[in-house]
This record gives sequence, structure tokens and C-alpha cells, in this order.
Amino acid sequence: MILAKRPDIERFLAKPQAGVRAALIYGRDMGVVRERAEQLARVVTDRPDDPFDVAVLTDRDIDGDAARLEGELSAQSMMGGRRLVRLRLGGEKASVDKIAAEAMTGHAEGRFNTDAFFIVEAGALGRESTLRKQTEKAAAGAIAIPCYEDEPGDVARLVREALAKDNVALNADALAMFTARLPKERGVARAEIERLILYLGPGSGVTAQPADLEPFLGVEPEASLADAASDAFGGRLAAAQSGLRRAAAEGEGGPAAVRAVGQHLARLRRTLTLAKAGAGLQEAAKASGVFWKNEREFLRQARTWSLEALDELQPQVLDADRACKQTGSPDQLIAERLALSVAGRARRMGL
Repeated sequence: MILAKRPDIERFLAKPQAGVRAALIYGRDMGVVRERAEQLARVVTDRPDDPFDVAVLTDRDIDGDAARLEGELSAQSMMGGRRLVRLRLGGEKASVDKIAAEAMTGHAEGRFNTDAFFIVEAGALGRESTLRKQTEKAAAGAIAIPCYEDEPGDVARLVREALAKDNVALNADALAMFTARLPKERGVARAEIERLILYLGPGSGVTAQPADLEPFLGVEPEASLADAASDAFGGRLAAAQSGLRRAAAEGEGGPAAVRAVGQHLARLRRTLTLAKAGAGLQEAAKASGVFWKNEREFLRQARTWSLEALDELQPQVLDADRACKQTGSPDQLIAERLALSVAGRARRMGL
């Protein structure tokens, strides 16, 4: 059985259904995988760190030794609590995948200690994974929980909830500013949130504004390139060229400049796609990660550019990216030519 929707996952992690005795938690973001596994472990046993009632195994422990895993799942609790067996998979070895799949199926069917709970933590398992397939098709007894990268709304909720526990907060603009700069990996993001709480002062009751965060966040990486890309899409060629040359002086070469243009194009495309699906343009821009200070100019561009125009421009960006990576290529000149082309198109559209 698969649980893919966040509300269903959260309900299960808070209170697993009766009869479920195994869970596969997997995904590219190992921070989310670990966080959900820890949450489930604390629910299914009163002593998740007790070495007498909890067994923690890895790939190396079971590779070529299926009996080791089956033995841990069959063992009874020594201290009278519920037994927990955790298997942490760090690779994609077929033999280990098969052993874990057989143990998952057997435990879901009740062949081992039915009072034990089995948690498997894995990375981004492909559709060919036997462990994933066996868990997903289990009618009862086992649950598969895929962990996807956080969406902007999920990240904002994570930040709000973490800050609220320490009686600090961010206003809407500061929240957008902070979440736009957070890394995607959940574990690293958690560390940054904790650092922000210490900066604001735990228990202080403060609600920070964007200006309050500027000393904490520092200078935005590749700011000159981001500004240059925005200027190009806004039809301001001279400003775009100035930004590119300033970035070059700061050590950012042509490939990074072309990448910045591609990222701005992708942000415009996502915004226009969300707007086409019914979202408000400002809401769509925030969902696309537009920095609050740049929102007014970005919305001006989004009202003029169309999905069709962006699609026509995309091959040119890809060609420039390939050209920059060729040995001996004048990558700075290539980037400036691309900016010239984008700015010229923008000006012809009225920007």
C-alpha cells in the first residue's frame, strides 16, 4: 500500500493503523526520510534508543546474510516493550534489495514476531526495486511512503512551525525571503532554521521583517548574474551587460551567466503555467521562488512574456550553454550575445 499525500502520511506517522507492522520510507531527500523514520520510531515504541528493544542494521549487516535480518524480526523484546527493527539502506545493490524485500513481505504476512515493527529507510528507489514493488502491492501489513522534495508551501510551513515552537516568527515578506534561500535537503534546511532561531533569540516573541534578516543572510550568491538575467528579460540591455561584466569581475564566467538566464526563463515559465491553471499572478510568482524585492519587476515581465515566446527562446539558451562548454570558447561573449538577443526580444514586445 502506498501513502503519497502529505495529510495521509502525517496521520499514519502520528498513529499507524492497526495491523500495519512495516513501513518503507524512501526518496531522494534523505533528510525527509530520516525525519519521518524518527517520527514513526517514537510512535511505535516508547524507547526508540533502547539497544535491548531496538535493532539498527545497514546494508553491510545483511548483504549475503538474510538470516541476520529475519532473526532480528523474529526476536522477542527483552524488556517487555514493543520491538523495533530499523534497516538503513545506503546503496542500490540488487542482492540487498532482494533480502530486504523478502523480509518485508514475510513480516507483513506475519511470519516473524508480529509484535515487532519494521522500518526500512532508503534512497530514491527506482520502479525496478523489488523492495519498493513488494511493499507497494502489499494488501495489508506494510506501507510505502515516498518522500519527494519539499514544495515552496511545505518549506514555508516547516519554517513557521519550527519558529513558533521557540516563540519567534517572520512576516510574510521575510518568510518568502528566507525560504527562497533555504537548501532543498531537509536536514540542512533544519540546521539553517535552528541557526535562524538562535539569531532571532529563542522565546523573544519577535516577528522579523526582511531588513532584520539581511545581516543574517548576507549577500545573495551570484546576485550580479541574477540581476543581469532580470535586466535582459526586462529589455534593459545596457544594465544586463553591466551586470554580466560585474559578475565576470567577481569570478563568474559565461556558463554561470547562461545558467542564470535559463533559471530566470524557467521561473517565468513556471509562473505563467501556474497562472494559466488559475493561480493569481502574484501568488504564482511567489510559488516560483521570486525574491520579494524583485517581485514588482518580475510581475511586469510576466505580464508581457508568453509561454510561446519563452518556448521559442529556450533552444537559443540551450545552444549558448553548449557553446560555452566547448574548449576555448569565448564564453563571456556568448553570454553577452544571449543577453542581447533576450533584451532585444523583450523590447520588441514592449518592455
